[in-house]
This record gives sequence, C-alpha cells and structure tokens, in this order.
Amino acid sequence: MRILLVEDDASLGDTIQAWLRLDQHAVDWVRRGDSAQTALMTHSYDCVLLDRGLPGLSGDALLAQLRAADNPVPVILITAFNALADRVEGLDLGADDYLVKPFELEEMSARIRAAVRRGASQPGKQLTHAGIALNPDTRQASLDGVALALTAREYHVLYALLLRKHSIVSRAQIEEALYGWGDEVESNAIEVYIHNLRKKLGAEHIVTVRGLGYRLKHAAP
Repeated sequence: MRILLVEDDASLGDTIQAWLRLDQHAVDWVRRGDSAQTALMTHSYDCVLLDRGLPGLSGDALLAQLRAADNPVPVILITAFNALADRVEGLDLGADDYLVKPFELEEMSARIRAAVRRGASQPGKQLTHAGIALNPDTRQASLDGVALALTAREYHVLYALLLRKHSIVSRAQIEEALYGWGDEVESNAIEVYIHNLRKKLGAEHIVTVRGLGYRLKHAAP
C-alpha cells in the first residue's frame, strides 16, 4: 500500500513514517500542503494521512480540492483540533476518518485498513484478467478459483499489473507502487518479484517486453 503522509511536525512525521514502513507500506512524507497537492497530481496513493494545520495550503483546503475534483482517495485527518464541531467539519469536507492527536499507532493502522477497505469494496473494484482475480477489499488473489499465497510485495506487483492489464507496465511504475521516496531499491528486486509471481501463476501469465517492462498475457476472446 502506498500512503501519502502530510504532517509538518518533524518528530510525529518521523514516528508515523517509521511505523508504517515496518508494516510494509511505502510512505511519501511531505510537510506542506502545496507539496502534498503536487504529490497527489503526480502519484497515485491508497490513502492520505492529512494534518489540518499546514503551511503553504491548509489540510482543509487540500481536502476540499480533492473532493471537488472527484478524487476518491481515502483521507484520514490527523489533527489536534478535537472539538465536536471540528470533527463534524472535517468529515463534512469529505474526510473518511478523523484521528485526534495524540493517538495510538495501532489504532491509526486499523483506521487506514478500514478506510481502504471501504473504498475498495465499492462495486466494480475487483480486478480480473485471464483467470486471475484480485480483491483489494480482502487482499486475496486467485487463479481459476484457486487461492494464491502472495507476499505483500508480490500482491502489490500483481495489483499494479492488473490496474493496467491492457498496457505495458514499466519497471518505474512497479517501483512506484512498492517504494516510497528515499527507499532503497535493490537492483534486481522487481525481477525477483516477477519471477516469484510466474512460479505461482504460470510463466505464461506475465510477459516481458524487452526494454519497456511487463504486461499480462492477452485474455482469450
């Protein structure tokens, strides 16, 4: 899962980023609202953790822009504003959830999972192609009805391929789905994940397009 963390408190941001990375999430951390605006225009995220009081552009203004543009990305507000009126205002702006500082990291993780599940469970969200099915709600994958045991990294690689099932997916696009800014990417990591997926799906399901990337095999008409 790729998460955008928008938090100007250095200590809290560092703690949240470290916690989420331990949970195998890719995390991009920005400290300004206008920086988050740029990140959201150029990258795709599974969830946004958004502080309300930010320099450059307030969290409220950024959230309002997202919803006005019909961007459905789950947003959890993280803020010290804890009055009932503040919580109601944040939810009415389009937030999916609201966490008041200080909060427990375990609860934050649970709320992220819940927000992403709610978004993924909307009709038409299950991804299918050539006998492969992937349900983002349950994070389960199957081939011809038989469940597949995938690691977190393998799941995200398959997810990236299924999202663009009629296109070639570049190595850079796969890396973006797996890693946050500043994460070290081993030179052969993507090849290893593709190799493991081929062992589980069958080698014919993932085609290498030399010099460009990978694509799923064409489905039978």
